[in-house]
Amino acid sequence: MKLIGSEGEDLAVNFLKDKGYKIISRNYKTPIGEIDVVAKDGETLVFVEVKTRTTDSFGYPFEAVNSKKRHKLKNLALLYLKKHKKDCAVRFDVMSIHMNNDKKEIEHIEDAFEV
Repeated sequence: MKLIGSEGEDLAVNFLKDKGYKIISRNYKTPIGEIDVVAKDGETLVFVEVKTRTTDSFGYPFEAVNSKKRHKLKNLALLYLKKHKKDCAVRFDVMSIHMNNDKKEIEHIEDAFEV
């Protein structure tokens, strides 16, 4: 059985590809953490955080991207940009995925937060 998070990331990547995004990397690891998806939307480099839930008991998936998580994502993005010598427009998106039995709801929040 596939892990919920991994299945959610697969759904997110396919959704982004269908919207014309170019997927650069999945599960990009750094010494301080991991970026779920790095993609290009036109000339903009997009760092995507994917949150998947099977129930709303603990809130909606996107609510898990709190200020602490946003700060960590900013630092992860800075490491990525430095390592790959990128100087371009950057955006942070959140993919909120709710899976309940066979029903899958995907919410793509573009430019979800600023740093």
